[in-house]
This record gives sequence, C-alpha cells and structure tokens, in this order.
Amino acid sequence: MRKTGLPENISMRHDFHFVELIAAKTPAPRIRLIPINKIDPNPHQPRSELGDLQELMASIKSKGILEPILVRPKGDRFEIIAGERRYVAATNVGLTEVPCIEMNVSDHEALEISLIENLQRKDLDVFEEADGLKTLIDLYGYSHQQLAEKIGKARSTITEIINVSRIPFPLRSLCKKHGILTRSTLIEIAKLDKEEDMEKLIHQIIEKGLKREDTRQLSKQIKGKIKKAKPFIFRFLPKDKKYVLKIEFKKENVSKNELIAILEEILSKLKSGDL
Repeated sequence: MRKTGLPENISMRHDFHFVELIAAKTPAPRIRLIPINKIDPNPHQPRSELGDLQELMASIKSKGILEPILVRPKGDRFEIIAGERRYVAATNVGLTEVPCIEMNVSDHEALEISLIENLQRKDLDVFEEADGLKTLIDLYGYSHQQLAEKIGKARSTITEIINVSRIPFPLRSLCKKHGILTRSTLIEIAKLDKEEDMEKLIHQIIEKGLKREDTRQLSKQIKGKIKKAKPFIFRFLPKDKKYVLKIEFKKENVSKNELIAILEEILSKLKSGDL
C-alpha cells in the first residue's frame, strides 16, 4: 500500500514563501513519502555549493525533514525542484524515504521555482543568483522585465545582477578567497569590458581595502570615463643651480598659502631636528 502524507510525528512548516510559492503553481499539490533512491538532483540547480550540512544533518536525525522537498515526476523517477540540501543531508544520515511535494511543471517553471525558493531563503550568493537568472534568459527566453516581476526586484537591479555572470570563474574564485562578495562591488567589477581590467580592479580592492564608492570611482577610471587627477608639483631651481627643490602633492590644485605653510612646516622640522 502506497504511503501518502507526512509521518504522524512530523509536521509541515508553513513558511510564508513556501505556501505562496506552491499555491501560485498548482491548486492541489500531492504530498507523499518517496523512496530516496528514486529521487534525482536537478541538473539546473542554481546553487553551485551546498555548504556545511552538519547542522542540517543533526536536525534531520533528531526531528526528521520538517519541510518537504519539491519534486516533479520524470518517467518512473522524480527530479528535485527545490530542497537539494535537505535531500543530500537525508541521504547522508541514511533515510530511505523523504516527504515530498509532487508538482507537474515544465523545465523552465522548475528552474524558476528553484531559483525563487533559494532567493527567498537567501541561500544563493551573487554569482549563483546571476547564473540562475541568466539561465532563465538563455534557455527559456525570459526578458529582464519578466524576471523583475516574478522575483520582485527592479528591472535595473535584475540587469545589474545578471551582468555579474560575466565575471570569469578564475576571478570569481579570487573574489571568494578574499571575501569580495557584496553585490554592489561585484556589479562594479562586472561593468568592466576586459578580463584583465576586472583582475586589476579586484587586486586594487584587495590591496587597498577599497569601499563601495572608491571601487566605483576606480572602475570608472579604468574604463576611461574619468581621467586620473594629475598631482600638483612645485619646482624651484635657484639661479646658481646648486640644487633643485621638488614637492609633489597628492591633489591636483594647491594654493600659494598652502604651499607657504608646507614649506614653513618643513623648515620648522629641519630646525628642530625632526627631519
């Protein structure tokens, strides 16, 4: 006899995002226990890394899976739509069957649900979010406006996030290694056309600990949108040419009074022996 529903000692968690997501896709989803060896991962899973599963495994051992995995039928097997971490953790702790919500959806709907579910959980990093959105565009022809409406973000934000997918994988690894993971910073890196310019900006961020506004300015400078300020240089050559005095300032313009103050400061330190 086929088992349906959840075990008596397990209750389903009704998170707002979870209920709304299911209700929007099907009026009567089937909740059932499915043998874990009949479930396959989603080849288009937005997440590239599952992270540390130890805490989740401990929770499943103690309380079971509190939120069913979303699956869709594929022949006589089932493919995960969302919940791959729960699936892998359940496999690791030796469960033979897991509670699932079965949904009949198309390929692009499955990817859409998986992406949105992960975004609502904040489980995706910016690279995974960008790649997931780009897949919806490349494979299924979504427009940026359509994605904005489905995900609840501004169209300009969607465009900026998708642009992050331009960053090559070696540079992504460099960013992750040095903790460069904020969306605003990655968007500035992705605005550069050449890979070598992206790498140059990343190294500057690492070496100088650049913040958001500094990164934006340097990105524009690398792209040639703003010219690098020329330092102000004061030169003095006496008539007898016994020496040349040269002072270079970090800023572009220096007033006469500022110059006099600097020279007096230098003279004072020379007299006091501080130089």
